[in-house]
Parts: sequence; C-alpha cells; structure tokens
Amino acid sequence: MLSDTQLLRYNRQILINDFDVDGQEKLRAGRVLVVGLGGLGCPAAMYLAVAGVGQLLLADGDVVELSNLQRQIAHTDADIGENKARSAAATLKLLNSETAIDVIDEHLDAATLSALVSRVDVVLDATDNYPIRFALNRACIAAGVPLVSAAAVRSEGQLSVFDPARGGPCYRCLYDESGDAGALSCSESGVLAPVVGTFGTLQAMEVLKLLSGYGEPLRGRLLVMDLRSMDIRTLTLAPRPGCPDCGQR
Repeated sequence: MLSDTQLLRYNRQILINDFDVDGQEKLRAGRVLVVGLGGLGCPAAMYLAVAGVGQLLLADGDVVELSNLQRQIAHTDADIGENKARSAAATLKLLNSETAIDVIDEHLDAATLSALVSRVDVVLDATDNYPIRFALNRACIAAGVPLVSAAAVRSEGQLSVFDPARGGPCYRCLYDESGDAGALSCSESGVLAPVVGTFGTLQAMEVLKLLSGYGEPLRGRLLVMDLRSMDIRTLTLAPRPGCPDCGQR
C-alpha cells in the first residue's frame, strides 16, 4: 500500500482515471533493466525513477567523456572519467531516493545478459551497437520479457516494443544481423540533443505502460519520426517467417 508521502509524490499520475493507485503500485513493484546510459538511457532512466518504478538495473561499461555532455543529461562535467552507470545512479538517487538501483559497471556478454534479463519485468535497450542489441533480443525471447528499443541519429529516430511471447515480431524480424555494417552512428553522423531526449522519454513511457497495464504499448508497431520536419509515422510490423531468433514460436 502506498504511504501518504507516496500518494502526494505521485498524485499527478494517480489522478489519471485508468492509471490510478493500482497503476502506481504496479510501478513500485516493477523491475527494469536499462542497458546503456547514454543519450537515450539517461532521460529514460530519469523518468522511470521519478515516476516511481521500484527497481532499476543500470548497465554500462563506458566512462563519461566531454563529448557526451551535449545530450547525456544524467552526467555533468564533474563526472568525466566516471563510469556511466555509476554516474547515472548518483543522479537518479537525487531525483528519487525510493527507487532501488543496481549498478552493472561492465560491458555485458550473452551469459551476463541472460542472468540480468531473468531478474526484471522489462528491458530498455538504449545501446548504440547491433551485436549487443541482437544479444539482448535473444535473451528477452528466452526469458519472455518485453524489449523496448529505440535508436536515434541526426534528427531522426524510431521506437518499438518487441514482445513475441505476447504476439508480434522480435528485433531480428526487423533487422538482419548482416546489415549492421551499414548502420549510421552518432559519432559519425551527429545527432541533435533533443532527438535522443525525445526518444529516451518515449521509451520510458512504453515501459510505464507495460508495467502498469495503462494504454496500448507499441507491440507490432514501429514509430518513426524526423524531428527536422516533424514527419511522424507508425508502421505495422509482422513476424518474419523463419526468423532465427523467434521463428520457433
């Protein structure tokens, strides 16, 4: 049961008729793995913490660099050289001391991913490379855990929820592993700061929906936005026949 302090703290969410106290209590019981505490992961983790998610596992093996500070808003000048997961954890504690935070300050492999995914209700993919995304996809399929994935570069981004255990495609249905060599990166193509902020925030929204049962998550749909022109589209996705990751379903 929520305390009087919690009822006051989360009052603006509880006021929403089809969210209510029940939705807030589900958030408090929720466990989320955030992989990558960069441009997407920082705003996503910050909003999950202030919204009242009970436990966040923050995973990132990189350290904060000066070039990160233009968009990775959980880090400051004082954090340069600090591990990103530890830096973000310190910021989240200032935002909401009630949220339990576990720090994984190392690069993940398939074995550690499987163990971590089995501990949570939702995984938020805020990484910037395909190999870890494919490994995350496989771990989430094996554990039956939804994967909220986004990517952003220049002024463009996309977002989807991959949850084949409850219907729809997986990440690899959309992206073949052979195509990762041609992918754009922020370090080569650039990105405007609010673009990753927008998509990280939308990722947090999808996680809140999955945890609380509020609204309609983006299962089987891909949200594509170009913030330069404000061109916004939602595409319907179908499972890929013979997908090597989820085809057995």
